[in-house]
Amino acid sequence: MSAETPAVSGQFTRRRLQFRAWRGTRPFWAGLFVMLGGFPIMYFPYAHLQVGHLTLAMATTAGAGSLIIGVLLVVLGISLWFQKHIRTFAGVAAILLGLVSLPVSNFGGFIVGFLFALIGGAMAVSWAPGKSPEPQTAEEAGGAQGGAPESGYGKTVDGMVAPNDLSGTSPANGANGRHSAG
Repeated sequence: MSAETPAVSGQFTRRRLQFRAWRGTRPFWAGLFVMLGGFPIMYFPYAHLQVGHLTLAMATTAGAGSLIIGVLLVVLGISLWFQKHIRTFAGVAAILLGLVSLPVSNFGGFIVGFLFALIGGAMAVSWAPGKSPEPQTAEEAGGAQGGAPESGYGKTVDGMVAPNDLSGTSPANGANGRHSAG
């Protein structure tokens, strides 16, 4: 092992985490499914399958329509990756193109392309961006700064200071009864 091995591993991990963060901010899987749906739709009308010595040509008169549908699905898939604000339009368009591919392109690329386009389009329509966590203010994190905690310390019962509950908390342990480590 050389001395550079940990640096390469660290760089790979950093790139993987960057890709993961990028992927999490957009409908990545929807775009991938839509794009994968376009390939069989545009491939099969132009394919020549070999079965033994027999060549089976799948070319049809609707080959141009299949090519257009397939290219549009690939473009919509890429658009979902880089233009996440068009997700609803791209999802509905992918679903409609998948449905149109059934009669036009050999049953939607032998159902494979149709299903990928349908699932990817549905994922794109249903995707919603997540909210980034907002930092909490001091009041939300645990009450106002300074002063007595709201746990009941300072209330008197027959002239003696006592907590509201008998859980064994004391002002030294903190308001929640948690012991600080360290």
